[in-house]
Amino acid sequence: MTEHESVVARYRELLEVSNVMLGYARSQDWEALIQQEARYAVELDRVRLIGDQGGLSESERQDQLQLLEQILSQDAETRRLLDARRDELAQMIGNSRRQQAVGQAYQGGRGGISTRLRFNAPDGGM
Repeated sequence: MTEHESVVARYRELLEVSNVMLGYARSQDWEALIQQEARYAVELDRVRLIGDQGGLSESERQDQLQLLEQILSQDAETRRLLDARRDELAQMIGNSRRQQAVGQAYQGGRGGISTRLRFNAPDGGM
């Protein structure tokens, strides 16, 4: 494999990992997605180490550009799905906190009205 083929091969590998991550995000397998992220980081570092290869042919440069566009597109969709999940979790946490606050208010006020009525009842002539 020549150095130039290596550049395109690295981008193809990064695209494959990106595709797997997107699949996990679509199926909402968040744990697997997080585990796959480590592989993505490794592949991304490999691409960075290669850097810009000035000696690429026009065809190789087009392949590189096309692969990069696909990677970015998949990354954007994965991020969109992650943002939606984050919003869903935030809403669940908010609902849980509201339920907890209502429960605490209910528990704190238990018997409160009848207790206040008994202690604030007007004197029966005493």
